[in-house]
Amino acid sequence: MTLSILAAALSVLMASGHVEVVPDDTTVVLKEVTVSGQQQRNYLMRTSQSAIQVSHDYLQQHFSGSLMQTLEGIPGVKAMTIGSGQSKPVIRGLGFNRMVVSEDGIKHEGQQWGDDHGLEIDQFAVDRAEVVKGPAALLYGSDAIGGVLNLYTNHIPTEPLSGSVQVFGRSNNEQVGLTAKLGGRHGNWFYRVGATLIDYADYRVPTDSIQYYSYWIKLKDQRLRNTAGCERDGSLTLGYAGYRFHTDLHISDSYMKSGFFANAHGLEVRLSDIDYDHSRRDVDLPYQWVNHLKVLSHTSWQAERLRLEANLAWQNNHREELSEPVSHGYMPRPDGSLERRFVKNTLTANLGMKLNLSMRHELSVGLNSEYQHNRRGGWGFIIPDFETTSMGLYAMDRYTISDRLKWNAGLRLDHTDTHIDGYRDWFPTPTADGEVYKQRSATINRHFNSITWSTGVSYGVDHWVLTANVGKSYRVPIPKELGADGVNYHIFRYERGNANLDPEESYQLDLGIHWDNDVFCVQVDPYVNYFPNYIYLNPTSQYVEGLQLYHYTQARVLRTGVEAQATWVIDSHWETELKGEYLYARQQSGQKKGYTLPFSMPWSVEAGAKYSFQWLGDTFIGVNAHIVGAQHEIVPPEKPTDGHWTLNLSAGKQVDLKSCQLDIALHADNLLNRRYYDHTSYYRLIDVPEPGRNVSLMVGLTF
Repeated sequence: MTLSILAAALSVLMASGHVEVVPDDTTVVLKEVTVSGQQQRNYLMRTSQSAIQVSHDYLQQHFSGSLMQTLEGIPGVKAMTIGSGQSKPVIRGLGFNRMVVSEDGIKHEGQQWGDDHGLEIDQFAVDRAEVVKGPAALLYGSDAIGGVLNLYTNHIPTEPLSGSVQVFGRSNNEQVGLTAKLGGRHGNWFYRVGATLIDYADYRVPTDSIQYYSYWIKLKDQRLRNTAGCERDGSLTLGYAGYRFHTDLHISDSYMKSGFFANAHGLEVRLSDIDYDHSRRDVDLPYQWVNHLKVLSHTSWQAERLRLEANLAWQNNHREELSEPVSHGYMPRPDGSLERRFVKNTLTANLGMKLNLSMRHELSVGLNSEYQHNRRGGWGFIIPDFETTSMGLYAMDRYTISDRLKWNAGLRLDHTDTHIDGYRDWFPTPTADGEVYKQRSATINRHFNSITWSTGVSYGVDHWVLTANVGKSYRVPIPKELGADGVNYHIFRYERGNANLDPEESYQLDLGIHWDNDVFCVQVDPYVNYFPNYIYLNPTSQYVEGLQLYHYTQARVLRTGVEAQATWVIDSHWETELKGEYLYARQQSGQKKGYTLPFSMPWSVEAGAKYSFQWLGDTFIGVNAHIVGAQHEIVPPEKPTDGHWTLNLSAGKQVDLKSCQLDIALHADNLLNRRYYDHTSYYRLIDVPEPGRNVSLMVGLTF
């Protein structure tokens, strides 16, 4: 389904959720990611950009371990997983710094360039979500080149006291967890508090052994040793909500600790004294921990035609990787276990204004600014110290030509300064001219300027809603791409940056075709995406310090794809759904001209049916088959991946009690325990298949 790019703009400026886009009596509720009816038609007509809104009920009913695994059922959205407790969002094959994660109107800034950890956000604090697919740099600036994941945790309580308690677990990694929320409103003042505790063990795969660099590694009880972990989250919100004035202060803290698969971290487990098989819940060396502290302030003032918004935030992201001290190359055996430390502080300020020039004409303008300061530590190196300062100014115009036709357009100006500190090894390396302290990263000062734009139309008649949007996005090279030089053990490669990279640009055309008669609904979203200078890690045949060398390069790239979804409401009990996606990518210049991009996702199709009935409350049972094609389009020396299919089950129950509501959600993945490999997973490089059968259960009480 499609969603207005203006709605995305309002999400940023209004911290999304303090002011509803639609009145309460016409709120759009996601039903299996497909909604229907006249209200939904009006919602689709608001803009020209492809997007989908996900309700809190959907997040609960489709609970599947991590937030991104829960959202993975949306066409075009994928969870890139590392292990069983970590996953990153990917939209239309673009992830990491090619898509923005926004929490309550503020761009989430952590160590998102790291491939071995997920979002530092409490998934159970999310009230609803929105996925905007396609270029969105007009409203969000750099990094929104592939799309935006908007997360909203700012629901305002309406009762003096309300809350929820949920317990949950997963079978594959023996996860157990508890989350609780409490809130209340007294006059114009309100508060919310929340906490989440999660603990999980080593996860299972449907194999007894794996092969890593020609070594056969036996697995005890089919578990990847030392992949256990834990998560601790907490949040507090205090606010005032008046008729014209609103302000709140939100504080959240997220802590995660997880082990690295011991056999893949440089094979040190062969020489280690640690008994990794002693307990499947222990987290031994090597492991990582990350803590994300966020303080967010939102203030708004509403007049008859004018609305002013201010979002201010400070984020502190602290991540450490620890391992047994082992010398690599000419490095002597280091002291201590701190291999790498990253401490990143981010200050963000977003100011916005929305002006209704008439009943048909709406103008939005805004200013976004951000400062990042990152410092490293430890005896290992991969990313240098850096500071970045960015500022952007945009204007968005929306005009209703008629009840059937609406138009929107916008323009944005951006400037970014990036400073990278030089770095030399702390130990000498022998050369022909004597011993030298090898330079890993040079001092770099880069300045980037960009103009981006977007325009589109939406047309609705009878049961049809047609949309078209064309726009330009950009992305500033991140410090890792400019100055990295080191081993990334967790994805089994040596990475080297390129200080001469240009800003990445993207031109994209999106089309949307939506037909809905309240019984049958069809949505087709084709798109064409052209990059004059796509940045990516190019795999080479060279090896450095025992691992394959990847270096950053740029090439012209053409990407085109389509997402489709059809839903048939057979009767009041039965509903069927068919959805799929396909992406084609081709390099049109450079060393790998004619090839696709590394880790390109293959086509996939999902077919499912759901039966709803009344039995001690609202109850449903659903089953679906997920089919993924083989991926033979690779970038040498990458290897192809066979296709696979899995059978999955979901069920849920909602019971209204006297003063509360009981919710039960069951989700079972890979029921047949099939062995398969995900082409987008780095673990396939060391012959690790995806997790086996996994049953997730959540029981919650809302009062």
